[in-house]
Amino acid sequence: MTSASFIWNVCKSSFTFGLIGLTVSDRFASVVPVRGLSMSPTFNPPNNSSSFRLFTDDHVLVEKRCLTDYKFSHGDVVVFCSPRNYKERQIKRITGMPGDWISVPFSYDAVKIPEGHCWVEGDNPADSLDSRSFGPIPLGLIRGRVTHILWPPQRVQKIDKKLPRSGLSF
Repeated sequence: MTSASFIWNVCKSSFTFGLIGLTVSDRFASVVPVRGLSMSPTFNPPNNSSSFRLFTDDHVLVEKRCLTDYKFSHGDVVVFCSPRNYKERQIKRITGMPGDWISVPFSYDAVKIPEGHCWVEGDNPADSLDSRSFGPIPLGLIRGRVTHILWPPQRVQKIDKKLPRSGLSF
């Protein structure tokens, strides 16, 4: 009878910790892997070895408290659902907020960011699918703000707010 009691206690504890973990991940913070080179050199800086890429991809901390009032600013790195495929998550830097005018690359046009939207760009424009391709994104697609790199250990650091030279509002 003690083994059944032990198993029941382990199941209850596991279920409780699972619910707490799910709540924290959903409401407060989560860890997300960064794939691709669109945010290089901020994330996944180029290296000589392409083998073992799985173990060298950056993993970042995404805080979600900013979602309550959509508290974002220029230079924030955010995780958002792609406007073209809602199942796909992307990580980019905010370069334009509602009301800003953004110059469109390779054109003499400018775009005014509408209310409730923002302009996002990758730090590596040559390898980034971002607002230059699909336009401003609704703030409602943003799933959180990236605050720190957590993995690999030699790259643990806080993410600074900075703006790329291209795409600055005027």
